[in-house]
Amino acid sequence: MLARRNFIKGLAAGLPLAQVLADPKLAAAAAHGLMPVSTTAGGKTVNAVLALPETTPAPGVILVHEWYGLNDYIKTMAAEFAAQGYAALAVDLYDGKVADNSTDARSYIGQVKPAEAVATLQAWATWLEARAETTDKLGSVGWCFGGGWSLMAGMKAPIDAVVVYYGNVARTADELGTLNAPVLGHFATEDQWINRPMVEQFEAAAKQAGKSVEAHWYEAQHAFANPSGGRYDEPDAKLAWERTMAFFDKHLKD
Repeated sequence: MLARRNFIKGLAAGLPLAQVLADPKLAAAAAHGLMPVSTTAGGKTVNAVLALPETTPAPGVILVHEWYGLNDYIKTMAAEFAAQGYAALAVDLYDGKVADNSTDARSYIGQVKPAEAVATLQAWATWLEARAETTDKLGSVGWCFGGGWSLMAGMKAPIDAVVVYYGNVARTADELGTLNAPVLGHFATEDQWINRPMVEQFEAAAKQAGKSVEAHWYEAQHAFANPSGGRYDEPDAKLAWERTMAFFDKHLKD
């Protein structure tokens, strides 16, 4: 535990996050520094990794991975959240499978059973909220595939703040009726999948349902916040991160 906390403390005071994420060896070191944990959801064991801040109790944040799975990039993001004062839990919705190419990633997405994924997120929300290291505030954040599931967590679990990075937000007003948290969304103007019509429909549905949505657009491509990918846009990624931190600080720390 001490070694893990020292790594997170070093990340907070040392190398820039983007530099760590862009270097596979540094990202692997960050991933290795996290604590593997498990719980039960829907009668089966589910797994995640936990990163704790130097000072606890702290607000909790559930992280949901991209379509590649719970890889070193997402684990490093958990370490960064911990460095910023959050108890960060990066969950696995792929049962241990991690892709390194789009063909496998697409296959793994197709294997996800929505009801099981919802049960997994609910179980982890209960688990994290019950930890002695956490306060009664809980957020969720996800990227790509995980962005849509971050929103789902807000609809199905006791989440106090939801962040979506270019995730599927195609939801009706009726579906959003169970959402009890404000939503911050980061979207890219050149995204061919999560496009403006989808987001505008989501904003209209949220308004109809009386829900709070703050959407930001970036002159970038899908996955612009991932330094390990070819679409990384550093200025926009930095701005999105600053907005994410301000949003979570406001709703989870104040």
